[in-house]
Amino acid sequence: MKESLTTSPAETLLAWYDVHHRNLPWRVGPADRKRGIRPDPYRVWLSEVMLQQTTVAAVTSYFEAFTAKWSRVEALAAAPAEDVMAAWAGLGYYSRARNLHACAKMVAERGGFPETAAELQTLPGIGPYTAAAIAAIVYDEPATVMDGNVERVMARRFAETAPLPGVKEELRAHAARLTPPSRPGDYAQAVMDLGATICTPRRPACAICPWRPGCQGFEEGIAATLPRKAPKKAKPVRHGTVYVARTGSSVLTVRRPDRGLLGGMLALPTTDWTEGETAHRPPFHADWREIGEVRHTFTHFHLRLAVMAAMLPQERAGTMPAEQAESAMPTVFAKALRLTKNVSQ
Repeated sequence: MKESLTTSPAETLLAWYDVHHRNLPWRVGPADRKRGIRPDPYRVWLSEVMLQQTTVAAVTSYFEAFTAKWSRVEALAAAPAEDVMAAWAGLGYYSRARNLHACAKMVAERGGFPETAAELQTLPGIGPYTAAAIAAIVYDEPATVMDGNVERVMARRFAETAPLPGVKEELRAHAARLTPPSRPGDYAQAVMDLGATICTPRRPACAICPWRPGCQGFEEGIAATLPRKAPKKAKPVRHGTVYVARTGSSVLTVRRPDRGLLGGMLALPTTDWTEGETAHRPPFHADWREIGEVRHTFTHFHLRLAVMAAMLPQERAGTMPAEQAESAMPTVFAKALRLTKNVSQ
């Protein structure tokens, strides 16, 4: 089946998007845009940073909580860093939260967001994808927006059978050729919506896809197998010990160093995490008992932490209500805290 000679792929997709776009709390829909309502760069930026390595379903409640608490970039810039990190807890990839706060401060100082992808990339935490997305969606720059959804759509449309990540530049070139000078922001969101709702990783709904005509992957019967990926290397396993010291309904907490994994986050005392065996090194003398183990997976490694618990006779500096601590900590520490919930003196 051939595409119409009078309608471009971009026009076909935009006509589909006008009817079938997702309603998202950070998005200005096509009908509102036609009425002159412009996307808020703060909300678009915040959503794009949150959506890195995360799903729309997981992000929505965090986005709504953030914007309810800090409705403007200036408010976020003025917030204490620990409040921002606590609000981020559970989203993962905590360097994003540190960069988010640093970026908000820079934007507030300069009086607003830059308006080009090149300038946006000078801000903390804004890489090529995020810069292109903001520039296209907010400022109508015909930037090439490439996320996992777009890569998948391009691999299938052009039947690119070479594996990722090696084929990324070819996919980017395809995406750049298709990006229209008119409505580039809506087009960028349309391709992402197509990948999220129709051209899905498993069982793509090719029968109702607006781009089925002209899709080489569909015509060759290989769409569902694309994109292909190079075999993943096995993740190493690191080990360590985490210490949960309770007194009544409170727990002893620490603040992790600003740099490094989970930097600046509220945490529990822990040893270093290494691939070899680790010795217990309690932060202070107490009647420590091993309660069990928690496991967690980060981007580059699996983590196994032995959980040691102790009851303290009285509160000491650094203790806080356990329920408050659990909600503010990264998931790995919240797991350890929950494991010791019923430990008594």
